[in-house]
Formats: sequence, structure tokens, C-alpha cells
Amino acid sequence: MKNLSQEQDKAEILRRLRTIRADSPRQWGRMSAHQMICHLSDSFLAVTGQRRASPASGPLQRTVIKWLALYAPLKWPKGVPTRPEVDQEAGGTRPANFAADVTQLEMLVELITTRASCFDGETHPIFGPLSRPAWMRWAYLHMDHHLRQFGC
Repeated sequence: MKNLSQEQDKAEILRRLRTIRADSPRQWGRMSAHQMICHLSDSFLAVTGQRRASPASGPLQRTVIKWLALYAPLKWPKGVPTRPEVDQEAGGTRPANFAADVTQLEMLVELITTRASCFDGETHPIFGPLSRPAWMRWAYLHMDHHLRQFGC
């Protein structure tokens, strides 16, 4: 299964990320490409504890939905609401300079992949506590989902 701890998967995601432009058209959803970049960065900042994301979890989300989202061979569904702290139309970071925001996201990918053991057992706002391998799987799938949203 693809995840960001595997160098070839990380390289693939970063290559796809570098094809996004500020005016890349979305295939679904409300976010612009620039908002998506900031959303991914905010999500990684939440993983590292630099940003808070309010919990929206229960027994179903922490078990069945977590397993389906991380391990079932299905693409993530479109239109699932995000937490307000990582929603650029609510409390998320507002897009500023596209190139700088992409660079920040690349640096955060590097941070979470090189210091992944630091996040072992940290709590995802929906899926609850995740192991290092689960965080790396989530990170790949989250980026893949939003890159596909923009045709990349």
C-alpha cells in the first residue's frame, strides 16, 4: 500500500504536487488549487501539533471508517466535510503567495516523513490515535485525494 514513508511514493506525490498551478481547475468541491495547498499544509501542521483541529470522532469513525479510509482499496469519496480549522473558508490559513505556500507544503512533507516516529500515537481528529505507518498511509491518501481533485 502506498504511503509517504516509501521513497518512491513520496517522490510520486511531490512530482504531482509540482504540477499544480494556482489556476488549476478543480474536478469537484469548492476549494481552489491554492486553498487546497493551504488545506494540506494546515492538516500537516495539525499532525505536528502546530495547529489545532477539533475532534469529530466516535467509535464508528475510530474503527470501521478508519479501516475503510486507510486500508480498503477504494478512492476517498468526494465532498466529505473537513474540520473548520483546516477549511480555508472557515478557520484555515488563507492563501497568500502560491509559490511560498507550495514550498511550505513540501517542507512539511519532508518534516513528517523524516520525523514520523514523533507522531506515533498522535490523535487524528476523525480516526483517533494513529500509528506511524497509519499516519504515513493517511498522509499519502490525503494528498492523493486532493491532487486528483485538481487532475494531478
